[in-house]
Amino acid sequence: MEGVPGMNTVPNPNHYDKSIVLDVKPLRSLRPVFPNGNQGPPFVGGPPFGPSSSSGYSPFFPFGAQQPTQDTPDLNQTQDTPPPSFVPPLRSYRTPTTVSNGPSSSSGAKRGRPKGSGNAKKKDKTVPNEPTLDGQVVKRLSGVFDSGISVAEREDGNGDLVSCVLMRFDAVRRRLSQVEYAKAATAKAAGSLMSNGVRTNMKKRVGTVPGIEVGDIFFSRIEMCLVGLHMQTMAGIDYITSKAGSDEEPLATSVVSAGRYDGEVQDPQSLIYSGQGGNADKNKQASDQKLERGNLALERSLRKGNGVRVIRGEEDPASKTGKIYIYDGLYSISESWVEKGKSGCNTFKYKLVRQPGQPPAFGYWKAVHKWKEGLTARTGLILPDITSGVESKPVSLVNDIDDEKGPSYFTYIPTLKYSETFKIIQNTSGCSCRGSCAPGDLNCSCIRKNGGDLPYLYGVMLVSRRPMIYECGQSCPCYASCKNKVIQTGLKFRMEVFKTANRGWGLRSWDAIRAGSFICEYAGEVKDKGELTMDQEEDEFVFDTSRVYNSFKWNYEPALVDENPSDELSEEFNLPSPLLISAKNFGNVARFMNHSCSPNVLWQPVICEGNGEPVVHIAFFAIRHIPPMAELTYDYGVSLMSEAGDGSLLHGKRQCNCGSLKCRGSFG
Repeated sequence: MEGVPGMNTVPNPNHYDKSIVLDVKPLRSLRPVFPNGNQGPPFVGGPPFGPSSSSGYSPFFPFGAQQPTQDTPDLNQTQDTPPPSFVPPLRSYRTPTTVSNGPSSSSGAKRGRPKGSGNAKKKDKTVPNEPTLDGQVVKRLSGVFDSGISVAEREDGNGDLVSCVLMRFDAVRRRLSQVEYAKAATAKAAGSLMSNGVRTNMKKRVGTVPGIEVGDIFFSRIEMCLVGLHMQTMAGIDYITSKAGSDEEPLATSVVSAGRYDGEVQDPQSLIYSGQGGNADKNKQASDQKLERGNLALERSLRKGNGVRVIRGEEDPASKTGKIYIYDGLYSISESWVEKGKSGCNTFKYKLVRQPGQPPAFGYWKAVHKWKEGLTARTGLILPDITSGVESKPVSLVNDIDDEKGPSYFTYIPTLKYSETFKIIQNTSGCSCRGSCAPGDLNCSCIRKNGGDLPYLYGVMLVSRRPMIYECGQSCPCYASCKNKVIQTGLKFRMEVFKTANRGWGLRSWDAIRAGSFICEYAGEVKDKGELTMDQEEDEFVFDTSRVYNSFKWNYEPALVDENPSDELSEEFNLPSPLLISAKNFGNVARFMNHSCSPNVLWQPVICEGNGEPVVHIAFFAIRHIPPMAELTYDYGVSLMSEAGDGSLLHGKRQCNCGSLKCRGSFG
């Protein structure tokens, strides 16, 4: 796996100028400062969601926008995520823990984010009389935390920066959720990243956004704000003000369609969008919408003909109130009109038509929904379920490329198969919990082995990579639904084995996969490397932990959650001995995951019981959010003996066809 730019250094707390922060007042004494209307474009910033969940901490507007008025609610808006607030010290929420007998913390130099480009020239700007709070916080913390993102990179991003920012955000969000921030974790994570300058594409623009691809998905509006796709945390219409001769006129940049209305038909190629404002609230009656702000911007974009980014919101099946946002590409506004709404007041309507030549995005969602409901047949379907009912969810076999009827024969098994148990050097014992294991419960031996925390969120999502994860096993009396039993519960997503254009058979999901989510384990026969025959050495279905893998940073940065850098978890695995698994004759869906030099899946060693003995399993988790129908890939690594002519270890036995911009040319 290629490392993500911006991820190789962590600032040393012993080598910064402490005089910079000597006069910093407690957060309780800081008052939010908002810009006046002349300091920025008149777009609507998300209002605070009410009193802060932590008493004494003041919320703030993250984007320096003026406060919106309360009389123009947006018919298309949702309130799934409140705007970010300040992050209270994490230590005040943690349960004190004793020394764990689990994996030790990392030692030596800390891996973090590299500094941004040092030759980026700053634009000459006049310092405003009333600076934004966001700028004050960044300046105040600049002597403590180096975001690794230059001023120029904050204005204009790229694919690596967008991926980096989103990975860092979700890593912090998962950690905050792990220590019982719960619903406030998303807002607090965003507040931490914004305050420390971890964001990109802050320059508002019409058209495409650097580093964001059609079909990318987001699990909160704040994620879209951090990477510049849609700058509003609540309002459905975002826009900029441009010069038109001596006048200024607004132009729409993006809209979020997150609501469903009576009679609305969800057409993947067009969208009927309702204007903002006019809804009745607690204090007044409904009124006609006005041709101002976002409504005026859409009207001007209709005349101008500029493309508008459209983000579609769909319900998140894993959350009762959450949504998944799909970037569906650029649309053109073809017409507008006024009609009477349910309240009897005038409502603006806009028809947006998808521009041709873009890859399917929301169209995939609609197609998958029809497949699941049996409304349409999957083109190229060979078998509806290659697992023959072994898995809780069916796995389809599909070929819409050629006439091949399926992969070579193998027996489907959901977990490891072994003649001799792959034993751990030290014996392990199960916990004595009744019910479910609880985080911070040091009476639970499994929790102690995991450093005092549950390694997973909600029983499906990995919080951080660790040298080793210890799951509850068969000898543990805790419930089968215990949140520390993840890889033993099978597939969580609807999968499809499909024929690729140039890499044989591959694997993808019909469902959206959130970063950190468990995908599957690598099932197969545990082998002794010394027992391999020449034919087996050429086995393309072998997972080998002794290979060299590209290192990368995935875990959260302690400084962003107010933790001591010395407590940072190591991401180097601690295996008692190399593990070799062959899925040639016995295996599961993991045998179909192809290699990529820019993968979207990572592997993590997990110990749980098998045949009454502790056994090391290889579990796969999502590196980042993965849209439906995107191929799932991981880094196969390079064998130690596969040296190139220059002595490097980056030349494998097989040619790589992953197509990544970072392709190293070979693997295995």
